[in-house]
Amino acid sequence: MNIDNESRELSYYRLTLLAFLKESHPEQVGDTTFISVRAEIASQAYSDAIDNGFAIPLAVEMANEALFEGLHFSKHDTLINIIWNEFSDDVPQGDAKAFAEKILPICEKVFEKYPLSDDFSYSPEYERLYTELTGTVQIYIEEHVI
Repeated sequence: MNIDNESRELSYYRLTLLAFLKESHPEQVGDTTFISVRAEIASQAYSDAIDNGFAIPLAVEMANEALFEGLHFSKHDTLINIIWNEFSDDVPQGDAKAFAEKILPICEKVFEKYPLSDDFSYSPEYERLYTELTGTVQIYIEEHVI
């Protein structure tokens, strides 16, 4: 693989990750080191897979696994879902993203109580987290007269 292809792949993975982070993990958008390292790891995973004879679709899948590892569960997306599901009368759907970003720091203490992982949304503990976050958001809305 030549340098130009590697640069394009790194740019592709960097841009893909950045777009994902903007949507689901906005608190990590400014972590350029994380983005660069993760993009490099994904690019290397793709190159290694191709070098080992894997088909392109499988190589892409392997690169994506490396790129998004540990990012499947999103605090931000969880808050948006809670806002949409539980507080649609208080927070317009179009404002949910900004509101979630605003209250995320307040909700961090709740998130810290749980072992968040890629598959956390499928665990029994997720319902407890959801309930606790709903209460936290409710208190915030009441205290700030939204």
